[in-house]
Amino acid sequence: MPITAVSKDLDALTMTVVADFPATRQRLWEAYTDPRQIEKFWGPVEWPATFIRHDVYPGGRSHYYMTGPDGARSAGFWEFLSVTPGEAFEVLDGFAAIDGTPNLDMPTMRMTFAFDETAAGSRMTCTTYFASVNELEQLLAQGMEEGLTSAMSQIDTVLADLASFAAGSGTHLQLLNDTQVRVSRIIRGTVEQVWRAHTDADLIRRWQLGPDGWSMPICEVAAAVGSTYHYGWTNDDDPSQAFGFTGQLLEEDPPHRSVTTEAMVGMDGPSTLNELTLTPAVEGTLMSLVITYPDAGTRDTILATGMVDGMEASYRRLESVLG
Repeated sequence: MPITAVSKDLDALTMTVVADFPATRQRLWEAYTDPRQIEKFWGPVEWPATFIRHDVYPGGRSHYYMTGPDGARSAGFWEFLSVTPGEAFEVLDGFAAIDGTPNLDMPTMRMTFAFDETAAGSRMTCTTYFASVNELEQLLAQGMEEGLTSAMSQIDTVLADLASFAAGSGTHLQLLNDTQVRVSRIIRGTVEQVWRAHTDADLIRRWQLGPDGWSMPICEVAAAVGSTYHYGWTNDDDPSQAFGFTGQLLEEDPPHRSVTTEAMVGMDGPSTLNELTLTPAVEGTLMSLVITYPDAGTRDTILATGMVDGMEASYRRLESVLG
């Protein structure tokens, strides 16, 4: 059990949890900053978490929900106030609707997470700051301490799994729910390099090609939020085989996050929503792309085209471009 101390200070309106781990500080940090990893231990054993969004940079947000044994869901959000990479972060932590909208009828707490090296590995110190004694007592009565203890009991297994989240393990697809998937990969390169590779037309043409044998004659990048982009590909051996995508840039926070719509050129039907997040990792950059489809049928049809294999071919090419 990693938790070594829990203390409550009614005068300071705080609860502090200390947990020790036989893992490096960097490994522990990445368990908290990688959505694929934190969702494996953030919720209690009976209420596993699903992170739809996890943007670990100042001003970034996280949105997650926990699913109970009967299918009921309880959602929450984080708003990142500060981030010191590898060492600490501070968030506003609160309850939310399933779509991530904060529930202002429930308490919102400030939480600090500090990560330190120890002789045996690393230590995480989490301090929660409450607005009043009533809020502190209300949340403790709802099982906050027991839920945190249950959640932390799962983290050792995550920390011991080095292969699943390492560079070189390829592009991973995760079904989050009926309409959303997460595509993720560690890309060897800095966040700034990977961001530029997604926003510079000359670079995009060099790597975002899918399987070998295709070229990208159309590469019109969205210049600003609200503008549109247009990408088009052609088979080098048979120019009659061509396709393209277009959409609008809805949100951008360089070099960490962008949100776009995407629709196939010449096809009727609703577009997808693509949320790209880039997070520094010890071996490069964690690329996380959450795609929201209009329905499960559309999701399954698009995934069956071999989309993920094509993306992996492109990301391998990107690593070569980045050197």
